[in-house]
Amino acid sequence: MAASVFLAVVALLHLAVPVARAEIKTTPIVADPRSVILFEEFGFKPRGVAAVSVRGVTWRVPEGSQLQAADPGLMGFILISNSFFFNINNESEYAEESGGAFCPLTSKYVLPLFRLKDIAPDGTGKGNVTIDTADQYTVLFSSCQDGVEVTMDVRTEMYNVRGAGREYLPVGLVPLPGIFAGASGMYFAFLGLWAWACASQRATAERIHAVMGALLLFKALKLACAAEDAWYVERTGSPHGWDVAFYVFGFFKGVLLFTVIVLIGTGWSFLKPYLQEREKKVLMIIIPLQIVENIASAVIGETGPAGRDWLAWNQIFLLVDVICCCAVFFPIIWSIRNLREASKTDGKAARNLKKLTLFKQFYLVVVGYLYFTRIAVSAFAAVLSYRYQWFVTVAMETASLAFYIFVFYNFKPVEKNPYLYVGDEEEEAAGGQLELEGTFEI
Repeated sequence: MAASVFLAVVALLHLAVPVARAEIKTTPIVADPRSVILFEEFGFKPRGVAAVSVRGVTWRVPEGSQLQAADPGLMGFILISNSFFFNINNESEYAEESGGAFCPLTSKYVLPLFRLKDIAPDGTGKGNVTIDTADQYTVLFSSCQDGVEVTMDVRTEMYNVRGAGREYLPVGLVPLPGIFAGASGMYFAFLGLWAWACASQRATAERIHAVMGALLLFKALKLACAAEDAWYVERTGSPHGWDVAFYVFGFFKGVLLFTVIVLIGTGWSFLKPYLQEREKKVLMIIIPLQIVENIASAVIGETGPAGRDWLAWNQIFLLVDVICCCAVFFPIIWSIRNLREASKTDGKAARNLKKLTLFKQFYLVVVGYLYFTRIAVSAFAAVLSYRYQWFVTVAMETASLAFYIFVFYNFKPVEKNPYLYVGDEEEEAAGGQLELEGTFEI
């Protein structure tokens, strides 16, 4: 039972792709009756070290329990190699089929740290393990007595040895500082080019272009903070406050990204200078949801799987993200339908054909971008070796940059904007093409 719970939580742990985790972390556990509590995963090299210390350890048997007293020898901390997950699960199933009880503490596949029977009279204790075989390992607390409530402050510290120093980033995330710094530099350069394009086409620049520039700024700042976060974690085990800045800039970037998609999808500033009531409602739904999503993201990143509500916050994050992704499609679909209707009535076939073609492309690109970054990347991360976790970040940032380039190039301020300029010679040909167009009905 305990092993099954453990495997389920670890599966979710793989789906969360963190920026950089503090590998020195103190987690309070208060009257917790869980049989398995996961703390952190870490990719170790040979000679890496996992250390756990506790203080203020107490336990009690709740009223109504069948236990007369708690046995501290049946509660303790262990380290498990991810390669042995299914071996442990097989041990658990065999024990159940044999009519016995399985306790992870006694498994031959775990590395023991210490048990609560070994703690000092003042409620403190510690243990550490030096890694011989490189792999991804998980630190967990196991209680083989159902219902016993444990209270303690748990400090976990995991690092690899590099020369005479310590490396607190997992082996698969070591390239992150450089990756984030490089991506941040590209977005700052992108922002400079965008500012120059808007300044050189000041007469045709719209308010939407200023919003798009703000999106680039917060994207670049978020990546810069992610680079500092990862750099400090790698060397000291703590982000030194850069995680706070990362979440703040990440919040504004998330709100602006969905806002830009909605505003472009509605044709605001391009097709019309105002938003309709239903379009305003979409924005009023997305912005509060983005607040909830960023709160969930911060809780997931800072508490880790040891928190009782960690799984619930993961579910909230996924649900809110799916709702936001679905909501942004509606304004684009409305614009496509309106353009198709207008093409039949207003006599401006070429202009409507250009608008319609661009909106169809925008719709497909948004669908592809959201699908890749929300689903494909998570599935890829789940099967990727722990040594190459950094590649998930590269894939995410490459897809994001391609998406930004497409959107900003097609909706840049230009004198002969495809929304506004139409040559007379195009009109007749476009009219015939619109008559034949019967695909992409939404």
